[in-house]
Amino acid sequence: MRCIRFFSVSLLLAFSPWLARAADVPYVPTPWEVVDAMLKLGTVGPNDYLIDLGSGDGRIVIAAAKKLGARGFGVDLDDNLVRTARRNAESEGVKDRAEFFTRNLFDTDMRKASVITMYLFNSVNLRLRPSLFQLKPGTRLVSHDFDMAKWTPDAKLTVDVPGKSYGPPSSEIFMWVVPANASGQWRWQLSVAGAKFDYDATFEQTFQMIAGAAQSGGRSVLLREARVRGESVSFTLMSERDGRTTRQEYSGRIVGDTLEGQAVIDGVPTPWRATRTRAGRMIIDI
Repeated sequence: MRCIRFFSVSLLLAFSPWLARAADVPYVPTPWEVVDAMLKLGTVGPNDYLIDLGSGDGRIVIAAAKKLGARGFGVDLDDNLVRTARRNAESEGVKDRAEFFTRNLFDTDMRKASVITMYLFNSVNLRLRPSLFQLKPGTRLVSHDFDMAKWTPDAKLTVDVPGKSYGPPSSEIFMWVVPANASGQWRWQLSVAGAKFDYDATFEQTFQMIAGAAQSGGRSVLLREARVRGESVSFTLMSERDGRTTRQEYSGRIVGDTLEGQAVIDGVPTPWRATRTRAGRMIIDI
């Protein structure tokens, strides 16, 4: 994986788009402690296909293949590093599951990935972000040391790296799960205390977070704790009828314009199915 050393922050910000395409970017291997932590945070397993953007000597893809049984490939602009990665994959006995290509990461087809790993500049992450939202919901994105600005990670951890060759002796690792688009207007019917009620909810989605409003029987109900993780949606409705507050916890999976799963009404589970009656736009460009 790539990182730049010995440049001022202002120079990095000014030239990082160019540097991301340059073949002679100074290369710093991802510490092994970080490799292991990235794979763990990304919950990489034998059913995963991992793509490493800026793969260097190939260590992340090779470790995923050898230790976890995953498949995948890495891309790098430095042909010498790509050849090194191929030799490393062969020597570790995983060349059939860990491939490497001399390729610009912006020209890489990532649709096959279930996990993306990267060690890039913040500015490069932001340029990649629109493409990452084109990936299938549930794809995990794991980044070493650089975040996605206002896209809050779904998980984050700090790893001690005593021998790190630059900066403090630790690394930040961020993980995001590409969310499905749950925005728009949803409608469903549910039985509460033996009576059937119609519900309408409007979801306004920014990245994986949902805000909005809901109604039942012409009355407003409080929408709380709403978010998307991959294809999974969860939220809570708080309503008051006849002086009694009812807590309704919803969880479900989006398939097209259908949300289906389970509602828990005051601790009692019941099947639940909602239909999207009006599509909305997920905001990812703030």
